[in-house]
Amino acid sequence: MNKAKASVLDEFCTGDLGFLVTSVRNGIQDALERELAPLQMTVPQYVVMNCLAKGWGRTLSDFCRVLAYDSGAMTRLLDRIAAKGFIRRVENESDRRSSLIELTELGQAALPQARQVTEVAFRRLLAGFSEKDAETLHKLLSRILINAKPD
Repeated sequence: MNKAKASVLDEFCTGDLGFLVTSVRNGIQDALERELAPLQMTVPQYVVMNCLAKGWGRTLSDFCRVLAYDSGAMTRLLDRIAAKGFIRRVENESDRRSSLIELTELGQAALPQARQVTEVAFRRLLAGFSEKDAETLHKLLSRILINAKPD
């Protein structure tokens, strides 16, 4: 008796989607780590610095949300970035219990090269994609993100 092959959608619903997305995320992380290594920078360090430059966050809790880190892990990450001289903590005038994070001149100087090497990695990952493919990928991933939000 021939068993009908499950549809891709059915396979996705049995866990394949999660496995595929996790595998893609890990592949992206590995590619970025390889490109950033010569700069003595990790992907999470780059994410924090890039978020600072783009105005997407300035506090420990902002970065915890972006990277899905707990406050202890984020404090250790910020300590490592500060030890490299890329960021500094400054007093938060509106909340003395917390500090604000800002890029130092060294961090501002390192960021363009880090952005350049991450672009190289992403272009390599998207090799063979047409503009239409990229638009479709964006649309489909965006739809999953929308569906993932709680009602």
